[in-house]
Amino acid sequence: MSERTAQHDDHLIAENVDVEPVEPNKRLFEGRAHVAIAAAAALYAAFHMAALNGLSIERMTAGLMGLIGAEDPQGIELWFLPQFPMETWNFRIVHIAGALALGFQLYAAHEFRDEARGPTPALSLAALALLIPAAVSLVSALGFARLINSGTLPEFGGLVTWASAQPGMELYAREVWFFGVPLLVATFGGIVAGWIERRERDRFAASDLVLGFCAIVVAVYLIPIYSTAARNSVGTPFVPVGIAFAATAGTALILELTRRVAGLALVIITGIFLAYVFTAHLLPGILAVQNPYSWQRFFGHVYSDAGILGPTTAVSSTYIILFIIFAAFLQASKVGDYFVNFAFAAAGRARGGPAKVAIFASGLMGMINGTSAGNVVATGSLTIPLMKKVGYRKQTAGAVEAAASTGGQIMPPIMGAGAFIMAEITGIPYQEIAVAAIIPAVLYFVSVFFMVDFEAAKLGMRGMSEDEIPRLGRMLRQIYLFIPIVILIYALFAGYSVIRAGTLATVAAAVVSWLTPYRMGLGAIRRAFELAGVMSLQIIAVCACAGIIVGVISLTGVGARFSNLLLGLAGVSQLLALFFAMCIAILLGMGMPTTAAYAVAASVVAPGLVELGIPMLTAHFFVFYFAVLSAITPPVALASYAAAGISGANAMETSVASFKIGIAAFVVPFMFFYNSALLMDGTWLEVGRAGVTATAGVFLLASGVQGWVLGGRAAWYLRALLILAALLMIEGGWATDLAGLACAALALFAQRVLHPDPDAVPVRGAD
Repeated sequence: MSERTAQHDDHLIAENVDVEPVEPNKRLFEGRAHVAIAAAAALYAAFHMAALNGLSIERMTAGLMGLIGAEDPQGIELWFLPQFPMETWNFRIVHIAGALALGFQLYAAHEFRDEARGPTPALSLAALALLIPAAVSLVSALGFARLINSGTLPEFGGLVTWASAQPGMELYAREVWFFGVPLLVATFGGIVAGWIERRERDRFAASDLVLGFCAIVVAVYLIPIYSTAARNSVGTPFVPVGIAFAATAGTALILELTRRVAGLALVIITGIFLAYVFTAHLLPGILAVQNPYSWQRFFGHVYSDAGILGPTTAVSSTYIILFIIFAAFLQASKVGDYFVNFAFAAAGRARGGPAKVAIFASGLMGMINGTSAGNVVATGSLTIPLMKKVGYRKQTAGAVEAAASTGGQIMPPIMGAGAFIMAEITGIPYQEIAVAAIIPAVLYFVSVFFMVDFEAAKLGMRGMSEDEIPRLGRMLRQIYLFIPIVILIYALFAGYSVIRAGTLATVAAAVVSWLTPYRMGLGAIRRAFELAGVMSLQIIAVCACAGIIVGVISLTGVGARFSNLLLGLAGVSQLLALFFAMCIAILLGMGMPTTAAYAVAASVVAPGLVELGIPMLTAHFFVFYFAVLSAITPPVALASYAAAGISGANAMETSVASFKIGIAAFVVPFMFFYNSALLMDGTWLEVGRAGVTATAGVFLLASGVQGWVLGGRAAWYLRALLILAALLMIEGGWATDLAGLACAALALFAQRVLHPDPDAVPVRGAD
């Protein structure tokens, strides 16, 4: 029996559910162009895997030199390259430069929908001419690198000095006229040309080649300069002017690539922050600063570890890209399909089965791929049509998928990418964060499950029939496909580093594939690295763009002033301060990917919560939770909008429905604020009681919101009583828990014994 026939007989539903969708502006190369791009993407991802696991980059470089025919690769003078093993700043610079150079070739500045205009050869030639100023900048940057390594410059504190900030110096003039100005001409000229130039979808665009070249020039200049004492002047008025030029070009390139891969929302928000830097001295109140910032000081500051090269890029260059490689290996070995098929086999026959499958499968896939909207597109293309088939309305089907995919960002052990940024910012060990996330994640998915189940019960839905879903027996016989996830969890909690645990899980995915028809040989491994390189581009651009905002906040101190505002509100009411913090976190996250939303909110909101006396872990979890929920919060809900595109429903109706389905999740952060045992902070008895009462609370809240109690519809006042019971159980104290249970018991008794009319409405007044 053929494999295809066997799959049909076993009713497997999911196939290629985790394949990345083809964006309308993504180039589809063929022939030698495809080979070149595929090789570049694979090398980019493999470079990170090798570097993160301590493989000597010096030996790698020597080996490559040997492959091209050098007799003595160790003796070649590579003065224009960074010293290996690569210093942290340099590694992050190369990480961003590689993503920019690759990203501009893969993602065009426009969508490939209007082919009637055709290519613009004259403009392409004009754009190609921009390589001349870019080449001048590259030659200058290489000259500066040679000068730094020449031993002729004075040293200060053991580091070579690079004091070009004072006008009138020859070095200053060289950096301005032979490096900075040509670089900016090429960069901004390439960006503008890219907006107008049209090329076939399978061809490179001249403007994109220029932008990729400029990204490399920025790295070639910054790597040797940041190895000198010039690094100490970052953020001061004495920063070398060349750094400011390189940072300006780098920032523009990051914003343009972010626009291409993630849309305009994050770019606009970043633009507002950039405008704030140079107008803050004109603004009133908490937004004001005393003295204006110069262009040179700001851009010298933003491309440092206080901005673009800070926590967001630190995480994208290590943990995020590592787990993207892991996800790519799972995709290559078809483990992602197994996850979804297993979910259908286990839950497909329950009432409203496809919706419950979406909760499990989308949550699991969203945990790995780290993006709510992307996961909606990947798994929602399968689950949303099936939900509509069993009776869910279009907007409800989309809302369930959006809520489930969003929840994947808070599911340990991977938690998308936000947990890694949290560990980087707070210094709290990642394992501790993953453990603390267990109960909040359970509460989220339990609440969504109850909302979905009650909706299915109200509409009298059925599950899928046995001949519509995979056979559970076969799925259980393939349970070994969960081994990579099990190894990951075991390694994390056995004390291995996150990098080592992720690497072991990746290797396990390749090994496990040999027990399936999709065995991973060298070709499949190369394709997995290629896929990882391409998949990583969006999140790297987003993290770098978020770093710009973080740089603005760190330079202007606006985050500290927001903290003072929260302190003032807390003097009136601590609950009011928390509500205000929630609104800011959601507002900052609207239109942003989760990673960027949390990174910005952690800089603006979390410090204020810590100053209120809230433990750091609780404060950051509070902010993180709402940054995640911004993906399903109207009016700008990225995950809901993506789901609406698949379901065919109105985008705003879908976002409102997803907000309703996830309503209990908006209460959970207040639960663990009032009761830290929900974050595993306490004795086992305290943690157990908190988990049980919180679960009861979200059950009651879902029951009240959906109006379904004891197998029947509930009157409005019983729904209100159930919601009150749920809210009373937020604080976690014995008195409030008992009061909540009493209210719940009263509502259940009335529903069971009195059978009130569910269609009764409140009396508005006597006639």
